[in-house]
Amino acid sequence: MNNPIRLYMSMSLDGYIAGPDDRPGQELGRDGGRLFNWLDDRDSDGPSGQVYREATGTGALISGRRTFEFAGRWQGDHHNGVPIFVLTHQVDDGDVPPGHARFVTDVEDCARQARAAAGDRAVMVHGAGAAQALLRAGQLDEMEIHLVPVLLGGGRRLFDHLGGEHIELDLVRRLEDRDVTHLRYRVRRPEEAA
Repeated sequence: MNNPIRLYMSMSLDGYIAGPDDRPGQELGRDGGRLFNWLDDRDSDGPSGQVYREATGTGALISGRRTFEFAGRWQGDHHNGVPIFVLTHQVDDGDVPPGHARFVTDVEDCARQARAAAGDRAVMVHGAGAAQALLRAGQLDEMEIHLVPVLLGGGRRLFDHLGGEHIELDLVRRLEDRDVTHLRYRVRRPEEAA
């Protein structure tokens, strides 16, 4: 697949991407920063450095609205000036996102625009809501889960609102590093799951 739409997400072993009480000013929730300790090695030649370079080598970004707002809208530039497509339920009149960001309300249109903008590079996905919407629409191709050996015990889960649909995954890569296991899964299409 030339330019997959790929989720990049740090997650605790019990499935949380943020600790309890995530809100503005405490965006990762209580103790949620623990999920990102692996980024201390992002400039290394090791697995975490490799994964980080791949993530910042993507050609476009799809973000959920909540993630976009919690991140201060990235001041319009997530990385290297790539287009940011913010998947949202509604756009308020006069709300113009900064820089390279734009709002999109249709999941399939969002995926189509992001793939076109990314050219032959992968599309990065941030946010549980965006990931779940793309999965439900059959538009998420891969997931890069940075699995951190901690049980947060509460917070925001990555896959809470998928509905009852059964989704099969194929593990295509596993990289071990200090304090994290980077797992890449390919999402099987329904016709492959049989």
